[in-house]
Amino acid sequence: MQALTAPAGGRERNAAVLPLPAFSDNYIWAIVRDGQAAVVDPGEAGPVLRFLEQQGLRLRAILLTHHHGDHVGGVPELSRIEGITVYGPAHERLPRCDVPLSEGDRVTLPELDLDLAVLDVPGHTAGHIAYVGRAAGVEPALFCGDTLFAGGCGRLFEGTPAQMFDSLGKFAVLPADTKVFCAHEYTLANLRWALAVEPANRSLQEWQLQAQQLRAQGHPTLPSSIGQERATNPFLRTQQPDVARAAADWAGSNLHTPVEVFASLREWKNDFK
Repeated sequence: MQALTAPAGGRERNAAVLPLPAFSDNYIWAIVRDGQAAVVDPGEAGPVLRFLEQQGLRLRAILLTHHHGDHVGGVPELSRIEGITVYGPAHERLPRCDVPLSEGDRVTLPELDLDLAVLDVPGHTAGHIAYVGRAAGVEPALFCGDTLFAGGCGRLFEGTPAQMFDSLGKFAVLPADTKVFCAHEYTLANLRWALAVEPANRSLQEWQLQAQQLRAQGHPTLPSSIGQERATNPFLRTQQPDVARAAADWAGSNLHTPVEVFASLREWKNDFK
């Protein structure tokens, strides 16, 4: 398990954001500072409870991005812990939500040095949200659930290509050094597809080698960064000529807008083996 720690010194010295592996490829993100913790998208309770016990931590909050079971399944059991608050999307049905959130809201937990703004990012689900800001002293940080992945994006289960394109656009304008804490270890499969789209992309070639080395050593490939995604993720590169041309070739038709390019890329990725 790799920790992304806050800058050394002062009140942040005991702060970290840690990945807790769950199921076959999920990450539950644990935000830890001075004996306290919050978790993002706990699809199962076991990894969280073991982590809290091993580290001697008190759970203060749960942050949810959307309603899928592999992100909320652990909430009922974790809700037995006294004194926790559950934050989540206002427009989705959740096992528990004490504080419903929409774009423009903030989650502020001083004890965790956490201050996160909420973004509405429909596409994967209709009411999906993301959190961006500071967590355990790590700043800028983005907790994006299943909207953005390293080298990919979420499937469109409830939203439209236009919605997802707009949602990803909210991420694309964030500072390049924004750490991207997405919820699945899909990176190697995503990069294989990304190289089929843009085989001459040197940054993408280098990222694939780095990701392969990380996984071979048993390390997560995450967090990524917005700068890295802008350089390598086809879904954030729809206006690049090579990406648009590849999407049109795959579709077998002319594509006239970035949204059409995005839709073609999403269909391509759905069918990619």
